Amino acid sequence: MTGGAASEVTEVTEVIPAAEVSRQIGETIREAGPADASGAGGRPRPHRPRFTARSMYHVQRLVRPNGLYRRFAARLESVPLLRRLFTAAEEKVKADLFGCRMCGQCALPVTGYACPMSCPKQMRNGPCGGVGADGGCEVYPELRCVWLEAYDRAAGQGRAADLSRLQRPIDHRIWGQSSWVNYWQGRDEGLWTDALWADDALWTNADGALTLPDIQHDLVVIDR
Repeated sequence: MTGGAASEVTEVTEVIPAAEVSRQIGETIREAGPADASGAGGRPRPHRPRFTARSMYHVQRLVRPNGLYRRFAARLESVPLLRRLFTAAEEKVKADLFGCRMCGQCALPVTGYACPMSCPKQMRNGPCGGVGADGGCEVYPELRCVWLEAYDRAAGQGRAADLSRLQRPIDHRIWGQSSWVNYWQGRDEGLWTDALWADDALWTNADGALTLPDIQHDLVVIDR
């Protein structure tokens, strides 16, 4: 590249603040029209889980991978019809309960059982910069930010530190697959890091008010 070309590139380069990028994304989604709240079949919108976090953490202990579940998952995968029926049932149940999008790599166990994929921007590592002062979603202000739901649910069960785990990028090649089968088969290992913070006090300010760390911003800084 010649010196002139490099200079020309520099002249057109513009640094856009993260908050402005968030705002533009929100406007683009709003202009696309109303969302479908029925789950994986439409565009995402914040979803309030139908069951308490306490009950779901109990269920989580019951469905942890073991030899029986692994054999059951293997059987499902060996018979295409059974796999399709099981996946369809999972989609129906989880879409109604959590607003599940069937990403195939479920984050519910570490987000207070509030699905981050129901966020209109599908933010898997904390809220965007457009959350309203009242906790409203930037895209759908009448609905509460799903990450505030996640915090309240996790913190209520002493699991707030779970939200400091960094979610690794999802593999879009397995979108639409059963996350239960993937979980029982051990494919979910490594979906997130260990908790970055252990003290729940890190999630409140000096006055005791709720404050969520800007994890998306932190990721950008780390990448630099």
